[in-house]
Amino acid sequence: MSTNANAPVLPQGAGYGVVVGIGLFFSAFMIVLTAIQARYTGFSPKSSEEFNSASRSVKPGLIASGIVSAWTWAATLLQSSAVAYKFGISGPWWYGAGATVQVLLFAQLAAKLKLNAPYAHTWLEIVAARWGTVAHLVFMFFGLATNIIVSSMLILGGSATVTALTGMNTLAACFLIPLGVAIYVVVGGMRATLLCDYTHTSVLFAIIFVFVFTAYATSDKIGSPSQMHALLAAASEAAPVSGNAHGSYVTMRSKNGLIFGVINVIGNFATVFQDQAYWQRAIASRPASCVKAYLLGGLAWFAIPFMFSTTLGLSAVALRGDPAMRVLSPADVSAGLPAPAAAAALLGKGGAAALLVVLFLAVTSATSAELIAVSSLLTYDVYKKYFNPKATEVQILRMSHAMVALFAIVMGLLGLIFFYIGISMGWLYEFMGVVLGSAVVPIALCVSWKKANKWGCIVGSVAGFCAGIIAWLVTTATLNDNVINVTTSGGDFEMLAGNLASIGVGGIVTCVSSILWPDNFDFDITRAINAPTSTTPSPSDEKTQPTLGSTEYEKKRESVSDDDVISITSTTNRRSSEGLDNDLDPVALNKAFKFAAWSSIILLVVMLLVIPLPLFFAHTIFGVRGLEAWVVIGMIWTFFSAFTVVLYPLWESRQALGLISKGMIKDIFSPGSGKFVQPTSATASEKA
Repeated sequence: MSTNANAPVLPQGAGYGVVVGIGLFFSAFMIVLTAIQARYTGFSPKSSEEFNSASRSVKPGLIASGIVSAWTWAATLLQSSAVAYKFGISGPWWYGAGATVQVLLFAQLAAKLKLNAPYAHTWLEIVAARWGTVAHLVFMFFGLATNIIVSSMLILGGSATVTALTGMNTLAACFLIPLGVAIYVVVGGMRATLLCDYTHTSVLFAIIFVFVFTAYATSDKIGSPSQMHALLAAASEAAPVSGNAHGSYVTMRSKNGLIFGVINVIGNFATVFQDQAYWQRAIASRPASCVKAYLLGGLAWFAIPFMFSTTLGLSAVALRGDPAMRVLSPADVSAGLPAPAAAAALLGKGGAAALLVVLFLAVTSATSAELIAVSSLLTYDVYKKYFNPKATEVQILRMSHAMVALFAIVMGLLGLIFFYIGISMGWLYEFMGVVLGSAVVPIALCVSWKKANKWGCIVGSVAGFCAGIIAWLVTTATLNDNVINVTTSGGDFEMLAGNLASIGVGGIVTCVSSILWPDNFDFDITRAINAPTSTTPSPSDEKTQPTLGSTEYEKKRESVSDDDVISITSTTNRRSSEGLDNDLDPVALNKAFKFAAWSSIILLVVMLLVIPLPLFFAHTIFGVRGLEAWVVIGMIWTFFSAFTVVLYPLWESRQALGLISKGMIKDIFSPGSGKFVQPTSATASEKA
């Protein structure tokens, strides 16, 4: 290992090997899985319904795994470790809890989506059907702004880490990272994205366990929670943490940690409620299990930033002064480099390589979610709505493919632009709530409350946006002698003011106007969005729709063109989906909504109030036993999370895996005999 700890730990070729080699490997892997899916199951990616929403048939375990993967950004690993490095143990808690409650609360919206717009492709379709073109364009700005900011953070964090660990050219990293992802998304669509999410999540948990057990059990530099406590105590004495009780790293009494927690909560409400990626997973899930998927996914995700940053973020503090530890400047911390530095110091080149791989997988998995999300918005809410309302199945599918490729290029450009103007992932992470927070309440009420006032929601979103920007700039100027730049505008109080003003003004204007001048919207209008012609738009219709029999399919296949086959396949998949969606019963969905409401609110209160605030106000400083308990609880939570999103999806998909295995065995012994034949009953289709 180099004697210069700030030099790249790995050769430049390792960076290109991971970004290009592993990227193309996963692309090839997903292409193969997509081909297997098309041959041995009833779902074909040649259908736009399958491509964009996985035929609305995905089971809760895989959806939960997809939620975990889509919510595991570069920031999840890097920014969480950076706040642990700056604030101590409060940073991991506020990062994890502050970004988990939104996913838990989104379970309510998932239930309302299935109840009030079961056939929608995007959340913007609901806005357009309820409030018209003006609202559609206003909220499209917030939706696309969300995807732009999230994508920029992914590329910024990923490229900064690859460059720091290998010396790879940042320009190359920005464009090569989304390249491989775009390939398998174009080929396989939403289902390929979810399968990739599952694969990435499995590897992610495996590598997290490697870091955790190295730091707290086997490392000769730390090796135990008690040694970690001793090293953190020494670091506190050498450089006390400003705003922490006694300057300690092992206390929840952290003023700046609490401020970050508030910013984190607000900003992540925006990036969950306004990101099509999370709506898309709700759309792809089965109605009966969508709430379960979001609750499981949210609780499982918490363990990733909490345990990862409690390990590598604190290790970066504990190993200050170690010859192998990179000296971190404030710019390095803002760029999210404490985690890579600690990984390299703990495990040398092996640790750096593992960190590089896990970060790349996290970035590419979240990137795939953003690509398919933006593709859906641009296809259904721009192309189909404003340019070609009568678009055919073939045209929609081609446009979806084109938009995936286009946004992959745009992502590279966005990362490059922000890099050259000096905006880091950490700055952008805290800023996102300033721009996006104002639309959170209006969007939530649009789907769930019939009394939400149209113009109140529009005005609230715009007014909140303006208030957030003004509050952020005024606070920056006031606290920094009228100096406004990237450095001064990124302070805790500056970002806090902008975040609070944005979500506060937007929410107040929306709620007050809706209470004073309530609408009385009929959700039958949104239930009719994209409703199959063979069914009644209302979700109360529980009739089983007949599926297209294999004989009828073959007869049609012989007399039509390839383009028409795509349309037939779409119809077949849609009818299969309808068979799976027979539980669109308003009574059951209202019951699911109530369960989601009380369970998510209880979890919110526990995670944001009951656990952290008593520790904060008590000025508690953890002793050795306290830190040991903190770490052990985190390990146990991580084990349960891994079980939920790695093993449970395999168990619930055992029938589908058996079907695929039988088909492959048939093809081996009798070539051509294993191809899936569309069943003639909804029951058989459901088993597939």
